[in-house]
Formats: sequence, structure tokens, C-alpha cells
Amino acid sequence: MSSESRPQQPGQVSNLPGLTTYITGHDPQTGKAIVQSKRPGNWSSYNDKLMGFNVAYTTSQFPASLNNDADLHAHDALAATEKLGLVNPGGTVCRIVDFAPGFDCMMHRTQSLDYGIVLEGSIELVLDSGETQVMHRGDVAVQRATMHAWRNPSKDDWARMVFVLQDCEKVVLGDKELKEDLGRGVAGLPSSGNDK
Repeated sequence: MSSESRPQQPGQVSNLPGLTTYITGHDPQTGKAIVQSKRPGNWSSYNDKLMGFNVAYTTSQFPASLNNDADLHAHDALAATEKLGLVNPGGTVCRIVDFAPGFDCMMHRTQSLDYGIVLEGSIELVLDSGETQVMHRGDVAVQRATMHAWRNPSKDDWARMVFVLQDCEKVVLGDKELKEDLGRGVAGLPSSGNDK
């Protein structure tokens, strides 16, 4: 499918194809699976429009309740508050992130277990120890509440990742409790509030 058939969306800062979230459910008459709704990307930008976020879906409890569309109602209610941090306390977040060419995002930590999958381009995982790892399309990072950053090594092309963030228990290293640290450049992004 070409980029022309998936045009950029309002608020999207990259030149990558627009996104749609397809949410499935059950037809109440037949019990058969259906695509219940199609939702275009809803983008916000950070760091002078060098990084774009699209939250595809959230859950607010684990395990999630799908009965009577409880998860859908909880997601829509949370999205309407505009108070979602990087992590949803007690739940999950599926977020697509676009990184501008040459962009280094902030060194940060979330109190969460995250799966980060490269969808477009290449991305470099940068750890506070100085260790780096270049990741390519299809590679997966399992981020376990460490201080880290992401860098797009391309001088010309945007990179895209999808992240699934899951709340976790408090992380303790030795006698020190590790807390969320959002770093720089994220004005307007609320604290997750799950490390209190």
C-alpha cells in the first residue's frame, strides 16, 4: 500500500504514511468477529516537532475486561482527559512514535516493562551506561525500567517505532527505588503517576 493511499494525518509531523487503528469486536446478532471501529491516528508532537506520538490504544486494568466494551469506554474516557503520561497506571499503552532524521530523544525512564519494535528505518537504543545498540526494521527492545534514549541515525529519513508499555511493580536497585524520569523536551506530557 502506498503512502498516497495512507496520507499524513492532522498533527502528524513525519512524512511517513498515516495510521489507522482497527478495533475488533463481536456482532451482537451473530457472535461473529467484526471490525467494530476504524480510528485514524491522533498525533501530538514534542521536542519542536522532532518527535510525534500516536496513542493507538490503552487499557486501564490487567487483565482487561472486554465485556460490554468496558475497555473501549475506559480508553475513550482516558483519551478525553488528555492526562495520559507515558505509562497508564495499572494498564497498558500502545503508542506509535515517529523520530525525525538525526533526532536524539531525551534520556528517560518509565516505571514499566516496554516492548519497542522498529517499524520504519533504523533506530539506536542509547543507555545511560554509554552502551548503544542499532536496531533495524522488525527488531525488538525489551525495556525494563532503565534510563534510555532513542536516536535516529539517518540524516534523511524519519524512523517509526511501536511501543507497548505495561505498568510494573516498583523497581528497586540495591536500596534505591527507581522513579520515572521524563527528561527534557516533553513539555505538556503529564507524569505517569505510577511511581508514587
